[in-house]
Amino acid sequence: MPIRAILFDKDGTLVDFHLTWSAAAYAAMQRLSGGDPEKMARLVEINDYDLTSHRILPHSVLVAESSADYGVAWAEVLGEVADTAFFEQMDRIFIEEGLKHVTPIGDPPWLLSTLKSRGYLLGICTNDSEAGARAHCEKLGLMPWLDAVLGYDSGHGRKPEPGPVLGFAQAFGVAPQEIALVGDSTHDLHAVKAAGGTAIAVLSGFAKREELAPHADHVIDSVMDLPDLLQSLAGAP
Repeated sequence: MPIRAILFDKDGTLVDFHLTWSAAAYAAMQRLSGGDPEKMARLVEINDYDLTSHRILPHSVLVAESSADYGVAWAEVLGEVADTAFFEQMDRIFIEEGLKHVTPIGDPPWLLSTLKSRGYLLGICTNDSEAGARAHCEKLGLMPWLDAVLGYDSGHGRKPEPGPVLGFAQAFGVAPQEIALVGDSTHDLHAVKAAGGTAIAVLSGFAKREELAPHADHVIDSVMDLPDLLQSLAGAP
């Protein structure tokens, strides 16, 4: 079936993960640890954060999971209850810190406006919170072209489960087989494949081609290569 709708992962796909989140994560750990050096050290350890380079390491849970996942360990370190209120506090702090550093990959406004002019339905499908994703999309000027923004807390579950893709399909009256999801992790690819859609991997995140290619229908270097790929798939000159 032809592709009628495109969902985008956010971090590592439309947003430079390291430039945006390495500084934001460090600031969030500082704020939540409240100046306690032992708590800060434990947060750095469990999040696989390299203090020498001030970078989140590729195997960190922060790369592809949501605060509902890694927040349980954070709560334990901080002596907090791992409940919705704590996760919302984490999300709020990550939104505030992420907005200070959000850095796009390529020219996402041009990309989305180009695809929208070709008639595609467009959405964000991220394991960030919906509020966090909307805040980033607002800052980057993407909201005019987006039909939906789906976060881990939008009511459809989170990647790698297919719920967000299926929820988008139902909301906009398209078949799951007509949806492509563009992402930089196997979570993205597994989610859309489980729904029956097309998996498009980008190499702008942490994962290498050899990790992503076995799970993807197509692999491109950057999301900015997507219009050419879609044109070739449609058989356009």
